[in-house]
Amino acid sequence: MIKKIGLISLFLATSFLLSLKAWAVCPVCVVAVGFGVGLSRYLGVDDVLTGIWIGGMLLSLSLWTIDWFKKKKWRPKFRNIIVIAFYYLLTIIPLYYSGIIGHPFNKFLGIDKLIFGIVLGTIGLYAGNVWYQFLKKKNNGHAYFPFQKVVMPVSILIILNIIFYFLTK
Repeated sequence: MIKKIGLISLFLATSFLLSLKAWAVCPVCVVAVGFGVGLSRYLGVDDVLTGIWIGGMLLSLSLWTIDWFKKKKWRPKFRNIIVIAFYYLLTIIPLYYSGIIGHPFNKFLGIDKLIFGIVLGTIGLYAGNVWYQFLKKKNNGHAYFPFQKVVMPVSILIILNIIFYFLTK
């Protein structure tokens, strides 16, 4: 497992160095989260851990899309709710119908492991974004270090993965 975490960390570090522009939730976050999902599923990592990355990716995509719509001045009623529901449903419904979500023996604390992880990942990425905005406001609108906007949300996902790796063993 240490090698798996090392591979993910190496990829994330490389992503931080190669990012060009930070948006609402930057594309590097989306790529890093997407890579984490693919790698963890390929390596047979527990579904709670995979779900954490899926939840982070879904929230990243949602915020990124909402930011894009803002720039295009597209502001219909309930835009944010529609965008968020679209991404989550587009992911969860196929997982449910394929049998990945809803298996009776794939539960943690009585909740489907993947759903539990998705909720954790969503909350974690959101908390990382709120934390970043708080620190940026405290520093007169400036980040404390380069790529802080990427590092903070993704680091929370990594911390959650480490914690739940040991809790789901």
